Amino acid sequence: MFFSEADIQTLLLSVKLATVVTVILLILGTPIAWWLSQTRSRFKGVVSSIVALPLVLPPTVLGFYLLLAMGPNGLFGQLTQWLGLGTLPFTFEGLVVASVFYSLPFVVQPIQNAIEALGQRPVEVAASLGASPLDTFFTVVLPLAKPGFITAGILGFAHTIGEFGVILMIGGNIPEETRVISIQIYNHVESMNYAEAHKLAVTMVVFSFAVLLTIYTVTRRAAHNTQIHDP
Repeated sequence: MFFSEADIQTLLLSVKLATVVTVILLILGTPIAWWLSQTRSRFKGVVSSIVALPLVLPPTVLGFYLLLAMGPNGLFGQLTQWLGLGTLPFTFEGLVVASVFYSLPFVVQPIQNAIEALGQRPVEVAASLGASPLDTFFTVVLPLAKPGFITAGILGFAHTIGEFGVILMIGGNIPEETRVISIQIYNHVESMNYAEAHKLAVTMVVFSFAVLLTIYTVTRRAAHNTQIHDP
């Protein structure tokens, strides 16, 4: 067998985590991206900075404060305990919450950029024809900005797969619960089992290349279609 049973478990857990996080991010990130693309509020800069913070903040710093917030004495931790959910650190659910925060800009920004690239003309035309804002979004904005949503989904999934610092701070290294592929590579290297680490690392390299190639292809096709439809 190319991968050991333990490695397969980490791969499956990583895919499960990335899938759940990506779905949540698309649901939460889309209205944020829509608001940022449409608003003229003076708070736009503040909200944009908060969304983009994980891009510049060290993962261990973000993980540390999330650990405090979700711990038994943290505000979020007290809320989850009051709801009967216990505390989230060192659980799969805790990884999901932390990953949503950490990967948020990788989903919001591509969607925001795609919507902003459309301009206001399609929205104004739809409004003049009597379409509600919700109808306008689903029948006009969403189809036209589809490449941005595809890119956002791919980036959110890939970024979650490759997480390490936040995962280690929030989830630790619990088999079948929080031990994802990045943690497993670290385990192999720490135990000097370079052959197994190499297998997983090569898998990540191939996966990362495929992600970048897919994004490039989607972007190129979107640009080509735009040129064709331009008068």
